[in-house]
Amino acid sequence: MEREPMSSDDRAEEAAAAAESAQQQQQPLEWRFAQVFGERAAGEDVQEVDIISAIEFDKSGNHLATGDRGGRVVLFERMDSGDSASRKELERQEYPIARHPEFRYRTEFQSHEPEFDYLKSLEIEEKINKIKWCQTANNALFLLSTNDKTIKYWKVTGQDLNHVPRCRRVYAHAHDYHINSISNNSDGETFISADDLRINLWNLEISNQSFNIVDVKPANMEDLTEVITCAEFHPTHCNTLAYSSSKGTIRLIDMRQSALCDNHAKLFEEHDAPGSRSFFTEIIASVSDIKFARDGRHILSRDFMTLKLWDLNMDSRPVATFQVHEYLRPKLCDLYENDSIFDKFECCLSGDGLRVATGSYSNLFRIFGCAPGSAEASTLEASRNPMRRQVSNPARPTRTLTSLARTVRRGGENTSVDANGISYDLSTKLLHLAWHPTENSIACAAANSLYMYYA
Repeated sequence: MEREPMSSDDRAEEAAAAAESAQQQQQPLEWRFAQVFGERAAGEDVQEVDIISAIEFDKSGNHLATGDRGGRVVLFERMDSGDSASRKELERQEYPIARHPEFRYRTEFQSHEPEFDYLKSLEIEEKINKIKWCQTANNALFLLSTNDKTIKYWKVTGQDLNHVPRCRRVYAHAHDYHINSISNNSDGETFISADDLRINLWNLEISNQSFNIVDVKPANMEDLTEVITCAEFHPTHCNTLAYSSSKGTIRLIDMRQSALCDNHAKLFEEHDAPGSRSFFTEIIASVSDIKFARDGRHILSRDFMTLKLWDLNMDSRPVATFQVHEYLRPKLCDLYENDSIFDKFECCLSGDGLRVATGSYSNLFRIFGCAPGSAEASTLEASRNPMRRQVSNPARPTRTLTSLARTVRRGGENTSVDANGISYDLSTKLLHLAWHPTENSIACAAANSLYMYYA
């Protein structure tokens, strides 16, 4: 049966509806506290081993994993999944409504133990650097976890409280430097691991062999000018991946071109304005994290000062830049002295690609709208009242970071104050966060606590 052509009134009505929908999408979201795991009491000391060091949702968004500095992986599962909603409830919903996302603790296991490399006289921490979910099969969950040197492939089976985590593969002895990234390929069979100088390609089923696909190590290490900081596969093109560097560049490579990907297909780089370079220019340009958008067309990158959104079709400059730490620019010297300038903040995108998020100091995180015409910019705090930092505090006398750094060495506070008089505590930093793949829901880590929010 052929569809009747639309009348001019119908077309106008559809256009108006689309415009209204686009306008609604650009409206700032109202974020609400959902739940917290591991909340500490006021004044309670946090053990170093309990600090969360990795967060990752699976593709369905029904499972969430965290890793900590003690080498543990903790799994959570969604309790209010739409799959369990009754047919009548679904029929009553003419349009999707924001549901209160609720997760519950599922299980935990010791993924990594501290080791000692006797050949290099080097201690290897048990800290989990990254977690990546793999494809599920037969109601079992699969995931990869890594510390600085060793990647492990885990299978978790069982229902309710009877969960059995089992290590299926150990991928070791392939990295001379610390592993900073792992990323699954869309083919479901391979993954990459990256350290400062090399990226290796693995088959999930083969643990004793990997292929070196990127090697930036110079013949003479004195000629080294940049290192690899992060690497990620394209979400749908199994032959394409991107990696970032300490010089602020992002390289897109095509594995079909050659076995060793010495040449990049594209180089994404923003050039400094003439006369704007300083001692700190290269340090703050170092990219700490990159993420592909679900559409595969955009890449989000985070450096110390900014978030940048890149279009794969335009490598000369980002399509959008979001200022995160501009208030710290006058204090870069002090940040260098106390090593805060080397903090590695992660970034994430919403599933619909309309918003981006990243962490900051004082356990704050920032959310920006990136749709055309959007001016959305929210600052939230990882607490039960995320919006309380939206109200500017009364102006306070500004104290320099130099004096504060000296105070820290004596065991005192470590705070700074921005132009609005809002204080920032440099000792509490929100480095790790993840956006639910299909809903406006964010999980973020504040020390040992996992906070979850929805809009």
